Amino acid sequence: MGAHLARRYITETDTEPDPAKKFEFDPTYGFPERNEREMVATQEQMNLAQVPVEQRDYCAHHLLKLMKCKRDNWPNFLACKHEKHDWDYCEHQDYVMRMKEYERERRLQLKKKRIEAQAEAA
Repeated sequence: MGAHLARRYITETDTEPDPAKKFEFDPTYGFPERNEREMVATQEQMNLAQVPVEQRDYCAHHLLKLMKCKRDNWPNFLACKHEKHDWDYCEHQDYVMRMKEYERERRLQLKKKRIEAQAEAA
């Protein structure tokens, strides 16, 4: 995703979405049956387990299992390979989903700009 830096700051500054801000378009635009993403772990579970704030994301339930496994199998840190793999895979899937949402937002902004340009030309 390094190519976005040139677009963001040099060429397409008006159509490149800002990742720090909320997206402009509705997440269900074009997908009426799409469900909103939800966290599986509850806030109470995360507070009890002392999950760091920066790791409270859609994969926190896998992190809770990993932390519990490490606590229960303390000297044998290799016993938690499966939980570690599940958490890593979930983090990767979350990253892919965020990149897809970012790209969708960028394309919708380009489409909006193209439609506005056609309306001005007509």
